[in-house]
Amino acid sequence: MPEQGQDRYTQIVCLNQRAYAFPRRPVVVICIDGCDPAYIKTGLAQNILPNVRRFLSQGFGTWADAVVPTFTNPNNLSIVTGSPPAVHGISGNYFLDPTTGQAVMMTDPRQLRSETLLARFSHSGAKVTVITAKDKLRRLLGHGIADGMCFSAERAEDCTIPVHGIEDICQQIGRPQPNAYSAELSLFVLEAGLALLEQHRPDLMYLSLSDYIQHKHAPGSAEANAFYAALDRACGRLAEAGAMVALTADHGMNAKPRVVFLQDILNASCGPGRTRVICPITDPYVAHHGALGSCVRVYCLGTDRAAARAVITNIPGVEAVYDTPTACEQFLLPPDREADLLVLGDTHTAIGAAERDHDLSALGDVPLRSHGGRAEQVVPFILSEPVSVAYRQRAATGRLSNFDLFDYALNGTSGL
Repeated sequence: MPEQGQDRYTQIVCLNQRAYAFPRRPVVVICIDGCDPAYIKTGLAQNILPNVRRFLSQGFGTWADAVVPTFTNPNNLSIVTGSPPAVHGISGNYFLDPTTGQAVMMTDPRQLRSETLLARFSHSGAKVTVITAKDKLRRLLGHGIADGMCFSAERAEDCTIPVHGIEDICQQIGRPQPNAYSAELSLFVLEAGLALLEQHRPDLMYLSLSDYIQHKHAPGSAEANAFYAALDRACGRLAEAGAMVALTADHGMNAKPRVVFLQDILNASCGPGRTRVICPITDPYVAHHGALGSCVRVYCLGTDRAAARAVITNIPGVEAVYDTPTACEQFLLPPDREADLLVLGDTHTAIGAAERDHDLSALGDVPLRSHGGRAEQVVPFILSEPVSVAYRQRAATGRLSNFDLFDYALNGTSGL
């Protein structure tokens, strides 16, 4: 909290070797889950993104890199901590706990190794609001926030003031709790964000959307166009309500017509029970992706790592295989949460465990679209306001990460 008599707008908040200026007006950061560059490029070409076009011409825009594995949890936590997984510890949606040998979801705040910017600012006197599409992220993103609001669209009807900082949000915005498998899940987040911006004027707001549309509908489809047009309108309304709007994504999205069931291949080559394949995309939303993405972790339990690597390297569709030190150095991952081998598929290949472990019936007749590899690493990085010359030069001379967004939003636009 600011000291007595101190102007809070002169405060500097420090986290993970970065210093952040206190926002002088509301800053809304939106993570557009699964926003592949093709959606933005197609939307601009078809003139359905007038507000994004205005942000790009009057504010700032470029492409940035998401962290690998390109999954929801590690990237959202990178964005809100301004750091890679090696710092905050969340390296996937799902991992093998080395202390128990059990595969678990990475949704427990005790797995976090860093405070978030949202929590740090809230303890410095900022009003903070966090709205997620999926409830799996709520506890991680809201961890440590003091006297703020944090809730999910998926469980909007369950909101209580003691737990979420708000109640009756559905009545406030005039929308029912949306189905988890719908575009409405993300649109609810945006509408709730706009309502709370107008009513409460938070200093910082973080909105994390769902990638349901991106998993189901390719760029340029009627469904994708309708969603991105609605997203664009919401961004325009947030800016008109007085917010500085910053946009990025946790990952892109690609069609994955080839599926490699790696556990079956390793069982046949190395013997059953001698390896274990963990799919870090795994989460409760299997109708999105059938727990199939372009990144898996392989634990060598009773076989030589080099032998397993030789088998995997020769599989069509496998782009790269990394041992633990190389994976951690290349992608800034926490070594104690990494497997013996990190395996990435190419642009159009998804990698699974055993075929029996993946129920693809929920996909229906929609071809698999997913993420997780380097092919889904490029994401948008857009601000509704211009940034300083120094920040423009920084972007021009080196590749930005999506977790640079709070730095650009709070520091790059200050004093202009």
